[in-house]
Amino acid sequence: MNKSYFEEVIQQTDAYKRYGKIHRVVGLMIESKGPEASIGEVCMIHSPAREQAPMQAEVVGFHNENILLMPYQEVIHISPGSLVEASGGPMKIHVGRGLIGSVLDASGRPLDGSRLPRGLKEYPTIQEPPNPLSRPPVREPIQVGVRAVDSLLSVGKGQRIGIFAGSGVGKSTLMGMIARNSSADLNVIALIGERGREVREFIEHDLKEEGLRRSIVVVATSDQPALMRVKGAYTATAISEYFRDLGYNVNLMMDSVTRFAMAQREIGLATGEPPTTKGYTPSVFALLPKLLERTGSSTHGTITAFYTVLVDGDDLNEPIADTVRGILDGHFVLDRKLAEQGRFPAINILKSISRVMKQMVSEDHARAASQLRSHLATYEENRELIQIGAYKKGSSRDIDESMAYYPRLVEFLKQDVYEPAGYERSVQDLKGLFE
Repeated sequence: MNKSYFEEVIQQTDAYKRYGKIHRVVGLMIESKGPEASIGEVCMIHSPAREQAPMQAEVVGFHNENILLMPYQEVIHISPGSLVEASGGPMKIHVGRGLIGSVLDASGRPLDGSRLPRGLKEYPTIQEPPNPLSRPPVREPIQVGVRAVDSLLSVGKGQRIGIFAGSGVGKSTLMGMIARNSSADLNVIALIGERGREVREFIEHDLKEEGLRRSIVVVATSDQPALMRVKGAYTATAISEYFRDLGYNVNLMMDSVTRFAMAQREIGLATGEPPTTKGYTPSVFALLPKLLERTGSSTHGTITAFYTVLVDGDDLNEPIADTVRGILDGHFVLDRKLAEQGRFPAINILKSISRVMKQMVSEDHARAASQLRSHLATYEENRELIQIGAYKKGSSRDIDESMAYYPRLVEFLKQDVYEPAGYERSVQDLKGLFE
C-alpha cells in the first residue's frame, strides 16, 4: 500500500521548474514573460545579485499573454531580464497551538525574527466560507467583558459585529478590553494598515501580558505593500478557521476592514480595474463578503468576529461602512460626542444594534434593555429643552422618568478600561436599575 502511495505521489510530482523573465515594472506592478502560472500563485523573482535572496510575488492578473505580479515586499535589486520562478501553488502558512502568544507578520512568520515553533501544520490562507446549511444558529451568548455590550448589545458565539468609529474615538481601547475580558478560548487579532508605532503600544498598553497570553496577533503595517495588507486579513482569518476546526470558540478582531478595502483598491487600480464608488474598484465589493462570510459558526466551533470600520468624517453611509453593515450581524457605533464628554467606552447605544440578541436572552433581560433604550431616547429627544430650562416638570410623565433615571444610566454605561465586568453581573446590574 505504501509503495503504491509513493508511486502515485511521484507520478503527480512535476519535476520541471518553470521560469520567465521580467519585462517591465510600472508602479506597484511587475510584468513578466512567463512562466506558466495561475491567479493567486506565488512566484520567486531572482535578483542578478547572487547574495540577494529571491523576492516573493503573487500573480494578480494577465496582460497580452504576460503575467502581472505584485510583490510581497519593497521592489529592489530587480532589473530587466531577472528570472521569475513559479512555485506551483498559492501562499500557505504554518499554524498550530505553538503560535499562541506570538506576534506574526502577514505571511505567518514571527515579527521578531525568531523561528517558528515545531509541530505546526501547513494551512492555506484562502478558504471557502462554510456551507450556509452547516452553520448552527447563534443561540448562546458570549461574555465580552464590556458592561454596555453584555447587557444592551449581547453578542452570541459565532456572531459577526462591526465597530464603526472615526479616528481617535477608542476602537483600540475597546478591542483591548474585549481581548482581556472575553470568555472565548482564544483571540486572533489582526492589525491591518496600522501605524508602526501603534503596534507595540497596542500590545503593551491595551492588550497587556494577560491578553497576549491567549492571543495570536497578526500585523501588516501601513508602510507594507498593498498585497501584504490584504494577506494579513486572510492570514488572521485562516488561523481563526484552523482553531475553529479544532473545536475552539475564537474571537477574531480585525482593525480595520477599511484598510483592507483600501489595499484591495490599490491592487485593483494597479491591475487596470475601473474606479467606481468613491474610487473603490468592483473587486473590493466582491472580496468583502468573501472575507467576512468565512467567520461565524461551524459544526466544530465558532469564530465571533469584531471588525472595526473607519468612517471618514463620522459618515456612517460611506461605501465601505454601508457594505460591511449590510453583511454583518450587528454594529456598535462609537460616538465622538460621547468621547468628548469623557464617557468611555463611547458606544452610542441608540445607534447600535445586535441582530441576534432577542434570540438568546431571557424576557426579563430583553425588557430591561428595551426600558433603558426608551429612557435614553426620550432624554436625547428633549435634551435641548431640558438643558435650557424650557421644560417644566410634570408636563410629561415619560420625560420626568427619563430625567430621574438619566444620571444612573450614564453611570451604568461608563466603565474604566481595566474594570472587570462579567456577563451575569452586567445583566443583574441592568435589571437592578429599574427595581
